[in-house]
Amino acid sequence: MNRARVLGAMGLMLCATPAPAETLRNAVEAALASNPSLAAAAARQDALSETPEQAQAEGRLQASADAAGGYNKFDYGKGGAASVAANLPVWTGGRVSYAVKAARDDVAAGQESLRDTRARLILQVVSIYAELLFDQQSVAITRTDIDLLKQQVAEARARFKLGKDTMADVSQLETQLASARATLAEAETTLRTSSADYRSIVGHDPGQMIAASNLAQLPATQEAARAWALDGNPRYLRSIRAADAANARVHKAHAAGAPTVSLLGNYSYGLRTDNIGGNGYVHDANLGLSLHIPILTGGLIASQARQASAQFRAARFDTDTAAREAVRAADVAWASLRGARSRTAANQERVQAADLALRAVRAEYGFDLRSTLDVLLADENLRSAQLALARSKSDELVAQASLLRATGNLELEVFSLASR
Repeated sequence: MNRARVLGAMGLMLCATPAPAETLRNAVEAALASNPSLAAAAARQDALSETPEQAQAEGRLQASADAAGGYNKFDYGKGGAASVAANLPVWTGGRVSYAVKAARDDVAAGQESLRDTRARLILQVVSIYAELLFDQQSVAITRTDIDLLKQQVAEARARFKLGKDTMADVSQLETQLASARATLAEAETTLRTSSADYRSIVGHDPGQMIAASNLAQLPATQEAARAWALDGNPRYLRSIRAADAANARVHKAHAAGAPTVSLLGNYSYGLRTDNIGGNGYVHDANLGLSLHIPILTGGLIASQARQASAQFRAARFDTDTAAREAVRAADVAWASLRGARSRTAANQERVQAADLALRAVRAEYGFDLRSTLDVLLADENLRSAQLALARSKSDELVAQASLLRATGNLELEVFSLASR
């Protein structure tokens, strides 16, 4: 049993699958377009994006109109009035400008949170894609193994009739065949479970997974990975923006004790008709400045300023924590990637050696130089090596995506060359 036979069996399984082949990029695109959790996060970010406009409205011209009318049986009879009033803040002591800055920093922090949500979804897609790819390969390898064991059982029965093998040899092979069928049943169950997980995340049933190669934009060294993490990790950048917003709120809290000046304007018109037929008209218009100076607030403004300062200090500590976590995530992902690559290289050599060993044992078995047990052990070694290689390749793909997420580069573009 060699790699060409395994690939051939996987090709037959592909032909029997009604769903089309699917690349990793296709899966990521589908998830980004249809995942409800990401859509909800984007909608919340749209809502947050309105806060700077609301903050700016506090420093703009505001006007209102009022009207009233009615009837008084015992006094004037019918009457009505209408008025228009306008208020233009001239000086707010920095309240509005700092509120706008805080809101804009909140929006920037929200953008980084949305980017992290997007990266987390992409990593989930990569993880389930890699898992499903391994499960499909596991089923294909086990089916190929069953086909070869069937041939081995038939050959052993023929040799038994010729007196070259014993019934024990035949039984050993039949036991191995039954074990392989049980393994196939378990692998198919796992495949169905992974397919359900895939459908939940991506939004449609999986097709035949296509093996993915190296993703783009990977750092070349561990030091580069750390530097990239501090430059692009969305959680770290979000903490920086949150600290900027907290700092702006400190200034806004202090500005609450500053004087404010507003330009006020008002115009009103009234009409009154008494019970004896007399009419009265009332006009009023005024324009002026309003000055407001907080003198005593019961300690409210000072307390709010201290509170905002404490929240700013906490935000700065959160930034330090996020920086350490970004570097840690990069280090962990880098170590995982190196380990997965080493296992892949070792398992490739293992498959080649196991394949050669099986062919040699089968050839020697034909000349009665090897026992049935030797054939079974060689067969099991090859199947284990093939499964280990498939697993290490899947782990390598997930490690690459984890490293890209830690450095803030896990976007759709990195999958342009990820399929072969």
